Amino acid sequence: MEPRLVGPGPYRATRLWNEIIELFRAGMPLRKHRCRFKSYERCFKASEAVDCLHELLGSNQNFGPEVTRDQTVKLLKKFLKNHVIEDIKGRWGKEDFEDDGRLYRFPPSSPLKSYPKKPSCGKEVIKFPDWNEPKAGCSQEHIPVKSVTMNSEMWYKRHSIAIGEVPGCRLVFRRELTQTNIEEIWKSMTLSRLQKVLGLDSLDEVLDAKLVNSKHIVQNVYNVNKQGIVTLEDKSKELPHWILSAMKCLANWPSCSDLKQPTYSGFERDVFKTIVDYFGQMKEPLLTFHFFDIFVSVLGLLQKPSKAVEALQISCLLLPPENRKRLQLLVRMMARISLNQDLPPLSESVRTRTLMVQAFSRCILCSKDEIDLDELLAAKLVSFLMDNYQEILSVPSALKSSIEDHVVHLQRVQIKYAGADSDAPLPPPSFCHQIRTGESEYQRATGSHEPLAALLEEIVMNKEISVKDKKKKLKQFQKSYPEVYRVRFPTPESEAMVFPEKTKQKPPILMWALKKPFQPFHRTRSFRM
Repeated sequence: MEPRLVGPGPYRATRLWNEIIELFRAGMPLRKHRCRFKSYERCFKASEAVDCLHELLGSNQNFGPEVTRDQTVKLLKKFLKNHVIEDIKGRWGKEDFEDDGRLYRFPPSSPLKSYPKKPSCGKEVIKFPDWNEPKAGCSQEHIPVKSVTMNSEMWYKRHSIAIGEVPGCRLVFRRELTQTNIEEIWKSMTLSRLQKVLGLDSLDEVLDAKLVNSKHIVQNVYNVNKQGIVTLEDKSKELPHWILSAMKCLANWPSCSDLKQPTYSGFERDVFKTIVDYFGQMKEPLLTFHFFDIFVSVLGLLQKPSKAVEALQISCLLLPPENRKRLQLLVRMMARISLNQDLPPLSESVRTRTLMVQAFSRCILCSKDEIDLDELLAAKLVSFLMDNYQEILSVPSALKSSIEDHVVHLQRVQIKYAGADSDAPLPPPSFCHQIRTGESEYQRATGSHEPLAALLEEIVMNKEISVKDKKKKLKQFQKSYPEVYRVRFPTPESEAMVFPEKTKQKPPILMWALKKPFQPFHRTRSFRM
């Protein structure tokens, strides 16, 4: 069985769990073993299982070669607990698996997990500002949008330039957007961009939009210092000074400007243990429980680094500002320690980079409910964060520019033509909702062609204008809207039918008209010589 890449989407952790189990069952060699003078068919040693699974995880593009043997043993413990494997006497349910010579086998029942049924998150209504003054008692929670029904007469007025007339117009000054309006625009456009980068039809299965705080997004974008680190309005949520000093000490080793006491042998390990203990006692990871699924989904894009970086950039904007700041400081420290050749080894048996991942991955990403692949997924994400932290933890400039341009456009003075929008009878306010791309393209095509076709038909059927003026208007319409004109007049013959030529009938030639009229005889007087 060939390993396959599990892309972004809902239930990615469950899909990865089932993928690894299928690969392990298909790739694990089974043979006859003896234990205490007794033979057992189709089983394997614990050490053989560790060798096989470690090789499978290292060669699998969903995990990669950074998976350690210790992590593999922990995963096999979870396999034993969840009855993916059992010992030769059929016992399972405990995490007492060790990397030794004990014998295990696969149970006959299927160990694959079914996909969980999540309560459907109500689709978040995209909110837009109402340019009219709010009515008394009107709730600002849902901001309505006026929808306009355009008839042929209104389209005739709006597009009258195409037929040679310029209607009267006036300037409409829009009311200033409130801070709440701007925050909701940031939220809706940020989530829309995240959905597009992930390539999903909807974010409902990986993110509850109601849990996204629009204020957090705006604060993470604009409340930053020169280094791009978030500045907090509530100073009580800052990291303690002694933790900041410890992190700066290891990040800038051996230039520890904050140290006032002389160091001793093993000092750097004690400082590191202090930092690990502080972040390890947090009740919730820095990426929060609410956003676990969205970050796991982003891991499916790691084969496309540029896409993964952008997705993580946007996802990290959703974090509470205090979490984002701690993540920025922690990951920056981890990356600097991993690259610092002057720092003494912090462990005798583990490389410094691997130690960073093992020590802090769980305080960065984990699930509220125990997920069997938590550690492997967190290690994969933290490794990618360390390699690309400067880009990922910075504000995405393209997204910021597009949203700011959109806000400026909404506040810009507009020109309204007589008979368009403001002159039309308006139905009750309605709200926007998300539609698919195909439906949007269909509405865009039919929504503009139908009124134009009605306008063209009105010109054709108008008997009050002269033939010369009608030809002139049709010529201008054809130049402005050739597609609509071609549908109405596909052939020159159909166009000619609008102006039938009037044939002048000549009066019949009468036979008597060809003869000379009767000339009466006049007697002439003769002249005689």
